[in-house]
Formats: sequence, C-alpha cells, structure tokens
Amino acid sequence: MQDFEQFIGSFSFDGRLAEVDINSSVAHAKMLVKAKVIDASDGEKIISGLTSILRDIKGDWKLPKDEDVHYAIEKELIRRIGAVGGKMHTARSRNDQIATDLRVYLKQEIRIIVNLIKDFQEVLIAKSYENIDVIMPGFTHLQPAQPVLAAHHLLAYVWMMQRDKERLNDCYKRTDILPLGSAALAGTSFNIDRQHTARLLDFKEVSDNSLDAVSDRDFAVEFVFCMSLTVLHLTRFCEEIILWMNPEFGYITMGDKFTSGSSIMPQKRNPDSAEVIRGKSGRIVGDLIALLTIIKSLPLTYNRDLQEDKPPVFDSLDNLKPCLEVMKEMVDSLRFVKEKTLKSTEKGFIAATEVADYLARNNVPFRSAHAIVKDIVLYCKGNSKTLSELSLEEYNKFSKVFKKDIFEYLDAKNIANMKTSYGGTSKKSVLRQIENIKNKLKLEVK
Repeated sequence: MQDFEQFIGSFSFDGRLAEVDINSSVAHAKMLVKAKVIDASDGEKIISGLTSILRDIKGDWKLPKDEDVHYAIEKELIRRIGAVGGKMHTARSRNDQIATDLRVYLKQEIRIIVNLIKDFQEVLIAKSYENIDVIMPGFTHLQPAQPVLAAHHLLAYVWMMQRDKERLNDCYKRTDILPLGSAALAGTSFNIDRQHTARLLDFKEVSDNSLDAVSDRDFAVEFVFCMSLTVLHLTRFCEEIILWMNPEFGYITMGDKFTSGSSIMPQKRNPDSAEVIRGKSGRIVGDLIALLTIIKSLPLTYNRDLQEDKPPVFDSLDNLKPCLEVMKEMVDSLRFVKEKTLKSTEKGFIAATEVADYLARNNVPFRSAHAIVKDIVLYCKGNSKTLSELSLEEYNKFSKVFKKDIFEYLDAKNIANMKTSYGGTSKKSVLRQIENIKNKLKLEVK
C-alpha cells in the first residue's frame, strides 16, 4: 500500500508555490511585528531565515520534501534559526495561508497570460494589414455565404482574444482579496492588522467573512474557466487553419516548423501544431470540470478536498501558455494564397444575398426579393451556370427590375467593399476596425 503521508500530501504539486509562500510569510511576520504580536528581534530572525531559504531555492538548492510546501518551509526555517521560527505561524492557519498563496500566484499568472494574449493580438493585427486586399468566402454552417476580407476574418479572433483578456482582468479583481488573517475559520484573537498585510502583499482589499475566505475557490474556478474559453477560441482558429491547409481549400500555406510529415506518405505535410492545440483544449476543459467537481457540495469551511484544487489550476496554466506562444508564431507564418481564396468565392452562389439586396434597393420587398433570387439559384443549378454567367435577359425572366448594373453586384471584391456598415467587411470598415483595436491595446498596461 502507498505510504499514507505521501497519499495525503501535496508537496509534489504545491512545491511550485514555495516562493509566494515565503513572500506571504515575510509579509505576515512584518505585520506581526508592527502589531506587537512578536518582538522585532524575533521578526528580524524570521525574515532573515525566510530570505535565506528563498535565495537558496532560486539557486540550485532543493527544499526538503514534506507533507506540503508550507510545512516544508516552516520546518526548514526552524532548522535554520531555531524554535523562534515557530512564531511565524502565530495568528494564522494553513487554511488561510493556502488560500493566500494561490491568490498571489494567480495574480502573477493572470498578468503573464494577459500579455501573451496581447502579443498574439498584435500578430493578428499585423497579419490583417498584410491581407487587407485578400478576398475570401465567409461561411455559415461551413457553407459559402458571402465574400469577406481575410483581414476581417482574422480580426474576429482579435476581438475574441480581447474578451478573453477582459474576463481575466475581471477575474483578477475577485482574486485580489486577501484571506490571510482569517486563520483556521473564525479569525484570531490576536490584535493583527490585516490591511497592513494586504498593502505588503499588494492586495486591494481583505476578505469580510473568515468562513468564506478559507473555503472560497470561486476565483480559481473562474480562472480555469477563463483558461478554458481562451483555448476554445484558439481551437476555433486551429480548426480553420486545418481546413484552409487542406488542398480542397488551399487558402493558406504555413511554416514547415509547425507541420510534420507522414511516416508512410512522403507527399504529406500535416498541421500538427494546430491539431495539438485543438487536442490540449480537452485537458484544459477537463481541468475545469475537475475543479467544479471538487467544490461541489463541500460544506463550510476548509476541507482537505481543496488541496486538489491546485493540479487542475496548474495544468490549465501549463497547457495554455505554450498554446498561446505557438499560436502566435504559427499565425505569423501563415500566408494566404490570394488567387485561390478569390477563385473560391465563385462557388456556392456567394453573390446571391447581394442580388436580393439589389432588388430591395429598387423597391422590391426583401422577402419577395429573397424568393426571386432563390428561384434564380435553382435555375442556375439546373442549367449548370453561375450567377455571373446569366444574361440580362435571363435575369429579366425573374424580374424586370434587373438592369445592366446588376453585374457590378456580382463581383466578389465589389460585394465585400459595399459592406460599409460599422463593423462590416469593407476595406474602409476594416481599417477603422484595426485602428479601434490598436487604440484599445495602446491604453492597456503591459
């Protein structure tokens, strides 16, 4: 049977919190001195001992394993400075200590991830500029729908990523609440100064209810949800990259470093990077389900189940960050095949909506125009023709409203650039959109 201490222990995964745990303990010790809970000389010894442990951890030295990282640090401190090290734990519990460490850690990681997303957005914006004149089909139900600028398509992901950043920044607000000082569950009888600890650890506020503070993992669930939705946005783009690379589409080429060959078919280059990102999304979504299941039906306050919150949090982080980094480089390597994307707009009667709009502009009720164009498309299919191959006489069989200028509305470039409404796909609208998002990014602090 597995050793029981090892079974209930968490050092194997919470060891990565050593640095934030030490910094939190230093802040706690400083507060204890200020509040005159411990002597200044004892506080200096504790802080000096913790600082020496941190310095060694940052070097080659490994913290001796124990039940968890918190006990490991406390034992090492006592070994180095003697029994006075035990005073470090005055007026706190592992319960509020653990919750504090995870919040400090996630605040740091949120900033890192937000910057990774911003870097990816900047690549997408640059790629949009590069492809401002590339026309491609836009799809609904994965069927050709209307022509759009490739830049407009790329910018859709910029806005998705913008929402991802906003969610993370909002999550940061609820993570930025200090639980330290709540002790085991009921607070402490020591005259501590929690606001001072919050200032030292750069927390905006302190928790109001000690019972809630030690058992709350909403911030962690919300964080992993943010990770999940971000990676799902990446998978949507990855799926399109995989389709676009397929010779049936042939819309793009991609840098060889992001593809691999086949072990048996020498002609193939597979979009493995996009597929791996798509696959990793399953792990991250699984992390969210795991964390939700951990907190399901837990009574107040702290329960040992909650030590299992960290593996899904860490796993979601460890998988999303490289996905963002690879995605940025992979998209930077994309090249649109302009001739192929434009040729593809000839399929699927992609100008049909514009023909209906033409009739509507000429005082035909849109529903009637829709029915007329539907009949025209059926006629084209029955006669193996495209909309641009019909003669004016053929158009007039369906409506006398059609004039010679109808053919101007069948050109994919013209169609795209007619969509001048705010947020539309015309070149003018897309350039304005790029400026809008660039201005948003300028206002954000890295």
